Amino acid sequence: MLMDRNQSLLLLIDLQERLLPHIDDWQRVLDNSIWLLQVAQKLGVPVLASEQYPKGLGHTHAELAALLPAKSIVTKEHFSCVAAACLPATGTERAQVVLAGVESHVCVLQTALELIGPERQVFVVDDAVGSREARSKELALERMRSYGVEIVSREMVAFEWLRRAGTDEFRTVSKEFLR
Repeated sequence: MLMDRNQSLLLLIDLQERLLPHIDDWQRVLDNSIWLLQVAQKLGVPVLASEQYPKGLGHTHAELAALLPAKSIVTKEHFSCVAAACLPATGTERAQVVLAGVESHVCVLQTALELIGPERQVFVVDDAVGSREARSKELALERMRSYGVEIVSREMVAFEWLRRAGTDEFRTVSKEFLR
C-alpha cells in the first residue's frame, strides 16, 4: 500500500519545548518533523499536533508552532492521541495516518496501536520519531511493525504523496525539500 495524500493525515505527537532536549538526537527529530509538516502543507495534507500535559512539558516547540494554526494543536493527558480524542472530524475520515514525534515507546506507540485497524493504515516516520533512549525507540518500532504499522522514512512519505515527477508540483517540492 502506498500513502495517498488525499487519504492521509499527518499527526505530530508531543514535540514540546521541555521534552525535546531529553530525546536522543532530538534536533534531527524536530528538523524532520518540520520538514514533513512543510511538505504536507505544500501538498494539502491536513496536519494536527498534540501536546502532552503542557503545564509540565511546555508547549509545542516554537519553530513548529509558528508553522501551525493554533486550532490544529490539541492538548492531552492520555498518552494515546486516540484515547485523548485528538482526532477531530478532519482526522477521523482519513484512512491513513502518518505519525511523527515523541516518545516512540509511549505516546507514538500507544497512538499507532490504537489507530491501526481494518479501515485505517498507520505509518510511523522512523527519522522523525524519538525516545530518550535509542533502544526504547528501536523496541517501539519493532513492536509497531509486528502489529502491522508501516515504518517509513520522510522521503518515502514525500515521494508517495507526490506520486510522479514531471509536474510543477514535483519541481516545487523537489527544489524546496528534496535537494
